[in-house]
Amino acid sequence: MTNKFITAKEIAGKYELSYQTINRYSDAGLLYVAFKKGNVRYYDRLHIQRRLVQISRLTRDGYSLTLIRKKLLKV
Repeated sequence: MTNKFITAKEIAGKYELSYQTINRYSDAGLLYVAFKKGNVRYYDRLHIQRRLVQISRLTRDGYSLTLIRKKLLKV
């Protein structure tokens, strides 16, 4: 796979997030799956990097995932 994409497992290791957190963010519409190959989900590496910074900042500010989703979809 090219360096443009990253798997959920790689995200968990690189950003020190649990696999469950990544699933929760994906299910909430905060992280977009670029494509799936078998049971492996691939995400756009740049999107993940930017989005996780945004989610982290808003979470620290006390926003719920529902409000974070609403804020990020307006952007």
